[in-house]
Amino acid sequence: MKNKKKSELNYLDFIPKHNEKHTWKADENGAVTIFIENKGVFNQFAQKYFDKPEVSQVHLEEMGSFIWPLIDGERSIMVIGELVKEHFGEKAEPLYSRLVGYIQMLENNDLIEVQKVNN
Repeated sequence: MKNKKKSELNYLDFIPKHNEKHTWKADENGAVTIFIENKGVFNQFAQKYFDKPEVSQVHLEEMGSFIWPLIDGERSIMVIGELVKEHFGEKAEPLYSRLVGYIQMLENNDLIEVQKVNN
């Protein structure tokens, strides 16, 4: 689904799921950290000469940590948005434009995959 233009309205019907290449954990406060293995020749070179770590860590902020576990390959972006609205209320506004942008950013960074619902 990468690099394909999706309208925000239609995008709400899509279902995101975690990229299985990456692992993650939530701490006791619910803060999510995603672990990304840096593999390949370029990464080995960078690890050796530029002290790049073997595993990079992405620490999600409060709303991202709430959203990440909801990305389960079953819930649509619309349903995730409803849960975000219920939990964060007005703090989440403008809800769907922010949520769609966040999901697209996760997809563009290869942290998730997004698939169209088969109706």
